Amino acid sequence: MLTVVLECQDQEPELAQTLSVLVAGAVEGLVSDVVVLDHGSRDGTSKVADAAGCRFHSQWDIKDVLRSARGEWLLFVEPGARPQAGWIDEIAEYVALNKVPARFTASRGYRRPFFQRVGRSLPPLELGLLLPKKHAIAAARSGMRLSEFAKGQKLRKLSSELIPSWVARSAR
Repeated sequence: MLTVVLECQDQEPELAQTLSVLVAGAVEGLVSDVVVLDHGSRDGTSKVADAAGCRFHSQWDIKDVLRSARGEWLLFVEPGARPQAGWIDEIAEYVALNKVPARFTASRGYRRPFFQRVGRSLPPLELGLLLPKKHAIAAARSGMRLSEFAKGQKLRKLSSELIPSWVARSAR
């Protein structure tokens, strides 16, 4: 039903944190596969992906990756991002009833300090991106990064919260 796609570069600990949360989605039958797109990592990123049963690509064409996705919906998240309680049921219901892209709500427990939020644009995938596979394939261009899929999209907001990846990076 859902394919999760992540782009990594030397983010072994962050990837492990995200994958540990996705296990529950796989057990519930929501997450059918996870694809890790690597940009030349020199750490254990490939080993973490392999141990978790992910498809790992060090060289790829985004069009081929999207066509091979098992799920009819795609969830793009940054390594280190972690969906919070209730995400599985909400996404299952959302994809059954909707056809438009969505993103998570920012975690209330992990917010940047006020002055870091003011006037700052949100990175495109900081709150993830949930979109139908057919929309992604139609928009895909060779060499495209995952963050580019969010540009120009009108996104609905899920009520489920996501702890953004910067939290995991700052804990390093």
